[in-house]
Amino acid sequence: MTDPLRVAVVGCGDISKSYGETLQPHADTIQILGATDLMPERAAQWTEKYGGKPYDSLDAILDDGDVDCVLNLTIHQAHADVIRRSLRAGKHVFTEKPLTIDPKEAQELVALADERGLRFGGAPVGFLGEAQQTAWKVIREGSLGTIRVAYAEVNWGRPETWHGNPKPFYEVGPVFDVGVYPLTFLTAFFGPARSVTAFGKVLLPERKTLHGEVYTLQAPDFAVALVEWDSGMVARVTVNFYVTFFTRQQHAIEVHGDEASLYLGTWSVFNGKVETGRFGERYEPVALVREPFPGCEWSRGLVDMADAIRGGRAHRVTGAHAAHVVEIMAGSHTSIREERSVALESTFTQPAPMDWAT
Repeated sequence: MTDPLRVAVVGCGDISKSYGETLQPHADTIQILGATDLMPERAAQWTEKYGGKPYDSLDAILDDGDVDCVLNLTIHQAHADVIRRSLRAGKHVFTEKPLTIDPKEAQELVALADERGLRFGGAPVGFLGEAQQTAWKVIREGSLGTIRVAYAEVNWGRPETWHGNPKPFYEVGPVFDVGVYPLTFLTAFFGPARSVTAFGKVLLPERKTLHGEVYTLQAPDFAVALVEWDSGMVARVTVNFYVTFFTRQQHAIEVHGDEASLYLGTWSVFNGKVETGRFGERYEPVALVREPFPGCEWSRGLVDMADAIRGGRAHRVTGAHAAHVVEIMAGSHTSIREERSVALESTFTQPAPMDWAT
């Protein structure tokens, strides 16, 4: 395959704009054929700005033989159905996070893609960023010594104060909505995890939307998960929909080894800081492996998948990896509910580093 991957978008909400903007420089790799949305005017506006034509429905996209791949940007609750229907129609799929909230369903989708010989990828893609690839290179090179513990923070504010429709966020909770980021990073860097033990609670039960509607939370808006690997390494991941964006620990990851520690200042943008420090010494900055993208290139995982199809190699942001992270997140909820440690059964092949970060 040498032609661009022909892609149609399903779901034209807020995140679709980020994909549309960052796909524009990759017209030689990705051809946008169009988009659909439950609100037709949004699909019309999106295609007018980013290319392609409005489709009446998902079925219309799946019936179009010119479409190679479906880019699934629907709300969490619709992900699995869109993925399943697209794969059954013979389309490659790249989906926004989380892949689904049911680990069994996630594995069934991975198996379906394999059975049909289709490419399947699932966000988040942040570990492909320049800062993140720099941090992973430091880890691989071994200067930290034996790594025994990692800390990750996700303090994502209160969705009702910045989003017009916060209820879907609270229905899945912060573990699935934003815990997915550091869990994806840590498993990309260290491979499949083996168990998770978690605690969670509702910190602020009553919330009010921007439109003044008051509602009560049922699922925890705060959780702490302890994830363990076969190596014995443990990661503490803290997530919530309560603490302000402006906390000093908004979305950082720290990795601690016998010889040194590493600080990745953010998982949300590609131009964040990376620092290391020998044990007992202050952190010092690490030069990034190349000039970073200024922000987050949301489409990088899809572009990598298109390049992988053309080159006959494995793509880096896989459905199997996303499904393993779903199992960790679902296991966290089980652990909170049943007050026990949960063993993890799924696995995946770790991604290759980016060529420019080896």
